[in-house]
Amino acid sequence: MGLDIVQFRAEKGGNVNEIIESQKARGKSPDTVQAVINADKAHRETRYKLDQANAEHGKISKSVAMKKKANESIDDLLKEAEKLDVTIQQLKKEVVESEHNLQKVLKPIGNIVHKSVVVSDNEDNNQITKTWGECKPLGEGLHHHELLEMIDGYDAERGSNVSGHRCYFLKGVGVLLNQAIINFALSTLYKKGFTPLQTPYFMRKDVMAETAQLEQFDEELYKVSGQTDQANEDNEKYLIATSEQPISAFHRGEWLEEKQLPLKYLGYSTCFRKEAGSSGKDTWGIFRVHQFEKIEQFCITEPEKSWDMHEEMLANAEAFYQELGLPYRVVSIVSGALNNAAAKKYDLEGWFPGYGTYRELVSCSNCTDYQSRDLEIRCGTKKAGQTQKKYVHMLNSTLAATTRVICCILENYQTDKGINVPKALVPYLGMDFLPFVKPKPKPKK
Repeated sequence: MGLDIVQFRAEKGGNVNEIIESQKARGKSPDTVQAVINADKAHRETRYKLDQANAEHGKISKSVAMKKKANESIDDLLKEAEKLDVTIQQLKKEVVESEHNLQKVLKPIGNIVHKSVVVSDNEDNNQITKTWGECKPLGEGLHHHELLEMIDGYDAERGSNVSGHRCYFLKGVGVLLNQAIINFALSTLYKKGFTPLQTPYFMRKDVMAETAQLEQFDEELYKVSGQTDQANEDNEKYLIATSEQPISAFHRGEWLEEKQLPLKYLGYSTCFRKEAGSSGKDTWGIFRVHQFEKIEQFCITEPEKSWDMHEEMLANAEAFYQELGLPYRVVSIVSGALNNAAAKKYDLEGWFPGYGTYRELVSCSNCTDYQSRDLEIRCGTKKAGQTQKKYVHMLNSTLAATTRVICCILENYQTDKGINVPKALVPYLGMDFLPFVKPKPKPKK
């Protein structure tokens, strides 16, 4: 992932000041941009030296051929060529090193922050763009993990014994509710013209590196090792944290015609996350866990049409939660909290009465061409006078991380006797009420 290096070259029409301002908005030093400019200059100078040396070697080869034809001595030319061979080999090493140095400073540069994003490094300044539904506290209302246990919908203790902290068994109506949410989400997007994709659960390291930030490898992703049945295949793979990752590489290396766009995919997968650093109430129940199912929107558009698609995807998510009758708000995330790929991101936060607060259910991002550049997913036919490659824009948005949706439903639909089922889920669940069958669990410390 990354910006086009041409954007750092003022003499080629690049807007260096725009990158500097974007980095500052992300809370990064302008020096990071200058480091790229310096590394790019050094790399191009080294490449030029190599090109010149290769050109000189070509001239010598021609002279050798001519002298051989004329039966003249070529000893001096051979000595010169031998010295030049040594120089060329050294320059090749320097080119590889300078390219490595360039990528090392280029990759951490974030996408250009959209002009509508609030510039701040404090998420308290996230801009609330919309609220929907009534958010009434329930007084003695219970938390989702208590409610899930009372309907006998999961077993956290046995899950932890089998697989470790924050692992769980869904059971009974918990399984049925989870599946009902999945089927409702699949049906919702399919009716809107999305193509369903059930993705692989792991990816090759080199492909994952083209779509995920490097820090994700250590902080978020689980590594999978083992022998494969292909002797030449890289054994190092990573479990996916979201179906966005494999779907972003679905058209890897392809050139898409404008008439094919937009492409709208409905990603369905299990997701695996380390969730390092989470603690306290955030780890109660199944809100933030290591394994969960998720329905994802993933869209590929022409560059000029991605911002309209961004709003459309958010509207899809809003319609889904309105159908479920879950109160929510939409916030535009401040510049300092954006991940590197996102030019702009909305979060849809559901109301949790048990906690008396909003919590994230949906993340909706426009990554423009930040991912497609490394994945080499091009767009349209090259036109006369066009100096830069045209890449597609890629957007992603959660529709439903099912465990979080379960938590939100439980807290908003709880009664003294059990859980009312949202009307939209009744056809998929086959029941309209989930009674309490176990007593309230002891409070967590």
